[in-house]
Amino acid sequence: MTNPKSTTTPALAGRREWTALGVLMLPLLLVSMDVSVLYFALPAIGADLRPSGTQQLWILDIYGFVLAGLLMTMGALGDRMGRRRLLLIGATAFGGASLLAAYADSAGTLIAARAVLGIGGATLMPSTMALLRTMFTDPGQRAKAIGLWSGVMTGGIALGSVMSGILVEHFWWGSVFLVNLPAMALLLLLGPVLLPESRNPAPGRFDWLSVPLSMAAVLPVIYGVKEIPSEGWHPLYVVSVTVGLLFAALFVHRQRTTGSPLIPPALLRGRGFTPALVLNLVASLAMMGSAIFTTQYLQSVLGMSPLAAALWSLLPSVFIGAAGPLTAQLVQRGVDRGHVVAGGFAAMAAGFVLLALLGTDSLWLVLTGAGVLACGMVAIMSQLTDLAMSGAPVDRAGTASALLETSTEFGGALGMAVLGSIGTAVYRHDMPATAPAQARETLGGALATADRLTGHTGEALIRTAREAFTSGMQGASIAGAVLLVLAAVGAGVTLRGIGR
Repeated sequence: MTNPKSTTTPALAGRREWTALGVLMLPLLLVSMDVSVLYFALPAIGADLRPSGTQQLWILDIYGFVLAGLLMTMGALGDRMGRRRLLLIGATAFGGASLLAAYADSAGTLIAARAVLGIGGATLMPSTMALLRTMFTDPGQRAKAIGLWSGVMTGGIALGSVMSGILVEHFWWGSVFLVNLPAMALLLLLGPVLLPESRNPAPGRFDWLSVPLSMAAVLPVIYGVKEIPSEGWHPLYVVSVTVGLLFAALFVHRQRTTGSPLIPPALLRGRGFTPALVLNLVASLAMMGSAIFTTQYLQSVLGMSPLAAALWSLLPSVFIGAAGPLTAQLVQRGVDRGHVVAGGFAAMAAGFVLLALLGTDSLWLVLTGAGVLACGMVAIMSQLTDLAMSGAPVDRAGTASALLETSTEFGGALGMAVLGSIGTAVYRHDMPATAPAQARETLGGALATADRLTGHTGEALIRTAREAFTSGMQGASIAGAVLLVLAAVGAGVTLRGIGR
């Protein structure tokens, strides 16, 4: 780490580094897009490969599970073997798995390919941020680069579903995977030329026992909290979360007692690092929790087609790219970082307040609320990422990045669990007891039931279900706004005076 008393001016990045940043954005964009790229391709996959219900769930979820489970391992591995080397290995795996997925002739093959894509994604995400940390040593330039990184990360998730819909409409479902190949080929071609190699010069022994412990801690928890909103508090999911927490305790004990830990405890004690992890988790919780409602609102309440809903959902993303660099400018001009992050949380809370005002025909209000939420999220993510990465030792940059991204995965899962459960509870409370059982469970169930009814009965059920869903969305939005106001206060207190 740089001595704070040193008068040495960090070297400014030039054209080579900014060009290299553009190259690094390619894998980041594709990894974030792959989270949502199957949303519109799944019906075509189902018609072609005929997966069972369980196989269909694994086709959707295996990528995110493997990605989340391996982030910490791959971040630490990159610090030891070299971030550029790991990035190029991951790009090769990602490209090969994309080709296998595009031409998969069975559900099992597609599941296996998606698992390898998750492994590749786990190598790409922490490696890109760690390389960015080493290429941009000037704090101002690094803040701008991280702002762009955060915007690409957030925008890629929205872009993935739209690209999926467009490609499936004009080509076959495998095309959603083939788009990865040109970008990965470009990365493999330009990466060795533009990207510097960096690694921990004295990494110590790699603790292989921590690898299964970290996966056993992450995967059961994420699986449980993702399933609880849709399936309820089933004993299987409660046990899954409990088992994961027990392994998490074992993992923490291992890191504190072994001589060469996967996650050095000293990293978490760095000023501002742990608050950044917690606040990043809360922001991700709010963002993912809002997304599950806004996408359903556009399709099931406003009655849009999936592609039309995806195209409309891109509109709020127009302003995302400016949010990160603008907040970086505020910090560089002397505004306290704690105040900037608190302002980002306040903006997200305002977005939830707008969503709490929705009726059953409020297109522009839902788009405005989603846009304000997304801008606040990018402002928070860019500042917390810059804070964590600038405070972490360069030789632990991959590990620090992996911890941040793991907190993002946990936050997203908790958002679906917490806010999704609130919305579901309000929906079921507002649905009349005389409604069919399937209609009382979910809005989708109500719409499917209404299709089988005739006359005014079906229309009345649809109207009631849409009003109940909107009430649930309002309830979840109020809860989200309260949580974000508390996070704004916490950010102002814990980050005050850190990293001006």
